[in-house]
Amino acid sequence: MKSLQVFLQNFLKNQGQYVLVSLLIGKICAFLSSLFIIKLLPTEDFGKMSIVAAIFALFASCTGLGSYQSLLRYGSISESPVVKQKLSAYLLRQGFIYQLILTVIFLISSLFYVNKYEDIFWIFLFFALRFIGFYFFNYIQTELRINSKNREFAKLNNVVNIFGLVLTLALTYFFQLKGYLIAITLIPFLSFFWYKKTNLSVKEIPSVFSSKEVWKYAFHTSGTTVLSDALFSADILLLGFLLNENYVADYRVAILIPSNVTFLALAFMQSDFTVLAKNYTNKIFLKHYISGYYKFFVPVCATIFIICSYFSKNILKLFFNEKYAENSGLFVVFMATFLLNILFRNLYGNLMSAVGKMAMNTKTSLFSLILLITLSFILVPKYHLMGMTISVSVTLIFSGLILAFFFYKYLKELK
Repeated sequence: MKSLQVFLQNFLKNQGQYVLVSLLIGKICAFLSSLFIIKLLPTEDFGKMSIVAAIFALFASCTGLGSYQSLLRYGSISESPVVKQKLSAYLLRQGFIYQLILTVIFLISSLFYVNKYEDIFWIFLFFALRFIGFYFFNYIQTELRINSKNREFAKLNNVVNIFGLVLTLALTYFFQLKGYLIAITLIPFLSFFWYKKTNLSVKEIPSVFSSKEVWKYAFHTSGTTVLSDALFSADILLLGFLLNENYVADYRVAILIPSNVTFLALAFMQSDFTVLAKNYTNKIFLKHYISGYYKFFVPVCATIFIICSYFSKNILKLFFNEKYAENSGLFVVFMATFLLNILFRNLYGNLMSAVGKMAMNTKTSLFSLILLITLSFILVPKYHLMGMTISVSVTLIFSGLILAFFFYKYLKELK
């Protein structure tokens, strides 16, 4: 049990409990915001905003073309505060250039909708400003993490989420869509209260790192994020294409709670990522970390599965509607899938990222997307919702096993 004790001690040492609470608060705020915005905005405005938000989500996946994610890994590796500062300044400057290019492309995408939807360009414009704020928000978060300030990281998230929720609801209540757009534009810029002056004249990457390697990691990270987001959007799009909106509604209810249980693993991986990156060649440390992770999460996942399986119908009735209780079978399958996701895909995907093998994550995500689409066209027409459930489950479990295989291959190659 020593590895479990060390695993939990490291989590607390890294102030992971603050990250866990902040992620939970973020989930609650996002849920409440969605719930109230649906009620406060007129249907027409909500529909137009939803279209822009969906496009924004795709662009947000590659914010700064992964520059801040590259900062997270290579900033974590560096022991020198001076090197960290120079790397941070360089990536902030270069990443912002890419961010501006992405923002212009995002605005250009509005041309596909301006003739069909009145005033939608202004919605795009506000989201474009939010996109720039989102870049700085991610950068400042990363700076706190590479300097082992998880408590401040959590505080930043809590302020942005809670104050953002209050501001969004207040402005939307009084000014409808205009108020909502102003609020979401301002929210990410709250992170500037944590911003520390950076020397933006730094035009070259610190000599201890290879510019090619750093940007290769950044591009692969942003590519993986886009593909992963596409994977979790493809199921809905395929159901809408192959079946109809009623099936989509049943499916979203069945997957909503199971897909969110992974935040437990996310909290640990976010708080521990910098330590994992520092020890990316330490074979003993990595093996002990995996052992401790499993000793903690296997009992947790087993307990969650037993409770959710036994009370599946009651849970669906409590949170949604009695008519959705008939989807309890799908709910149980999804719960098993996402709990296995915690044990494989979440764990080894983050480990591959921490040790710098981001290209494998990208290839696995691309393969997963192709596999999901293929299985869906085979199974959904015949088995409907269960066909999609099986397609998603097989895809996620199989991709997790692939990542596990290649991580242990990497581990075996370490001396």
